[in-house]
Amino acid sequence: MTAPAAILAALIAALLFGASTPFAKLLVGDIPPILLAGLLYLGSGLGLWLLRLARDRGLATPRLPAREWPWLLGAIASGGVLAPVLLMYGLTRTSAATASLLLNLEAVFTALLAWIVFHENAGRRVVLGIALIVAGGVLLAWTPGAMVAGAARGAGAIALAALCWGLDNNLTRKVAASDALFIAATKGLGAGITNCALAAALGASLPSPRLIGAAMAVGLAGYGLSLVLYVLALRGLGSARTGAYFSTAPFLGAAVAMLAFHEPASAAFWLAALLMAAGVWLHLSEHHEHEHSHEALTHAHPHVHDAHHQHEHDLAWDGTEPHSHPHHHPPLRHRHRHYPDVHHRHRH
Repeated sequence: MTAPAAILAALIAALLFGASTPFAKLLVGDIPPILLAGLLYLGSGLGLWLLRLARDRGLATPRLPAREWPWLLGAIASGGVLAPVLLMYGLTRTSAATASLLLNLEAVFTALLAWIVFHENAGRRVVLGIALIVAGGVLLAWTPGAMVAGAARGAGAIALAALCWGLDNNLTRKVAASDALFIAATKGLGAGITNCALAAALGASLPSPRLIGAAMAVGLAGYGLSLVLYVLALRGLGSARTGAYFSTAPFLGAAVAMLAFHEPASAAFWLAALLMAAGVWLHLSEHHEHEHSHEALTHAHPHVHDAHHQHEHDLAWDGTEPHSHPHHHPPLRHRHRHYPDVHHRHRH
């Protein structure tokens, strides 16, 4: 996937996720929070699995190398199980405004883990861009006095939830070269079953079939299709940059609420829009180029025969691109503009 296509995928993912928030808000009063989280994820997982079955015309073997399964399972555990539980615990002890503010930490934790633990490169424009986008999110969610009203224990739980989602984003990046539909479907199904089971254990009762269907439909679009696009963006941009583009979701969700539900736009909304637009522009105008080395690598993902994919085929191929098959990259050293995509995970 080219960098412009990856950027577009990240922004559409943010739009779908952001738009799901005002629609999910309509369901909160009728469905207990943990059960709602479970139904959203379950709708995502089941819907994407049906799409995968239709695409592959049956139950195809997942094209995920054995070495990548621990990363995927870790992403499911941290982002699909621990994070929602911590968020729901925190929401019982803090205000929604406090939670919205603290969840902006996800982009910060995603970037810090990407830079410190997973060694993604970060220039000044990238750091400043993330700071402006997060500042816009904080301004958008800010309610005077909300932080005072929140208990420290609940705020700590929500901050830990943001950390878990930041870890999830970086672990998902490790498997981003594999089938995005399989990754997103598996994450949704695992998180949905876990959270629905937890809700049942806590005594939650099922709502009407109409509400269940509505929640699962919102989950398919806002959690499922959004996650597929997020994985594709990770493939081309890396964790920190994808996380920065995705953190525009609160602004996009507020814009959808204005258009769909005629909510008024405050001065804070427009200032947040300006800050986020400046942050996105810094990322779009980033120029990262230096001489770098590629180590030998064998993997499979959709690709075209560009400078990084000059290989022969030992299987039937009709010349269609992009196409996907296991292929080998020999060692290579060259210089060109690049992002920390699946072929550029080198140290600096």
